[in-house]
Amino acid sequence: MKYWLMKSEANCYPIELLEKEKNQTTYWDGVRNYQARNFIRDEMKVGDKVIFFHSNGAPSGAAGVCEVVKEAYPDFTAFDPENPHYDPKSKKDNPAWMMVDVKLIKKFKNFVSIESMRQNKKLQKMQLLKQGNRLSVMPITKEEFEVIVSIGNL
Repeated sequence: MKYWLMKSEANCYPIELLEKEKNQTTYWDGVRNYQARNFIRDEMKVGDKVIFFHSNGAPSGAAGVCEVVKEAYPDFTAFDPENPHYDPKSKKDNPAWMMVDVKLIKKFKNFVSIESMRQNKKLQKMQLLKQGNRLSVMPITKEEFEVIVSIGNL
């Protein structure tokens, strides 16, 4: 099993919307970075755990835990000219972008702000906290996952 952190802008798709989805499950669309796409396409597997992270919020931080329930398949939003994630270079017979389905496991009792993560000594090496990191999907260690979950459920 692997552990991931996936960002969603709080004003676009907050964890509260995932709570309302059928079976609390959704597709994770709109990833338009090749490194993040490669994580989705090549490494994410059913059963992997995910920290659902609200980015560009006030504050940004971890909101809950999800699980990958469907492995990579073409991101159909790339083919729809009416969708904000449309990419005319991505073709149905050779898709550039992939997505996975995730299911909400638990919304945290306590939102874990990025500032509290920065202050936690066990999270100092976390990729999320490195200068200039902008990936929307990134691997995290089991220990990082467990630390964030323990703070979120205090």
